[in-house]
Amino acid sequence: MDADIRPHVGVGPFRLGMPVAAARAAVEEWGVVRTVSGDAQPGQIVLTHDESRLNIVLGFTGGALSGVELFRFLHEDAGVRVTLDGLDVFRTPSEDLFEQLAQRGHTIEENDLGFDALPELKVILANRSSHEHPVGEDGTPLHYDYVLLADRI
Repeated sequence: MDADIRPHVGVGPFRLGMPVAAARAAVEEWGVVRTVSGDAQPGQIVLTHDESRLNIVLGFTGGALSGVELFRFLHEDAGVRVTLDGLDVFRTPSEDLFEQLAQRGHTIEENDLGFDALPELKVILANRSSHEHPVGEDGTPLHYDYVLLADRI
């Protein structure tokens, strides 16, 4: 399964601004995840790729898709790729990904809250936990394990 993050557009088959019904149809067409939410006008639809344990949360504002959150898979050998500008977000060590995005001209803002923002792309990258994912010798996470693409950050 591949999920390409396209800033200002969407992730995989999900387009920012699409109505809930269109997002539900895209989930059915994609066919690789299961849906958790059943509300007619949800604030969120939670999706899970069972094979990899990748979670995707579709966030809605006023009935339109306003953000997509991706949570890193739990199975390291999973056939899943989440890409941004052609780079594998969840398999490239976060320090390397940070540098490669900067080399491609993207402005990255670090902060003390534990996430890195690419404001012109409206993307946030974070290391939310270390207990479920690979860590370095110093105990810090090796990879980003969370991505948010939103219509505004």
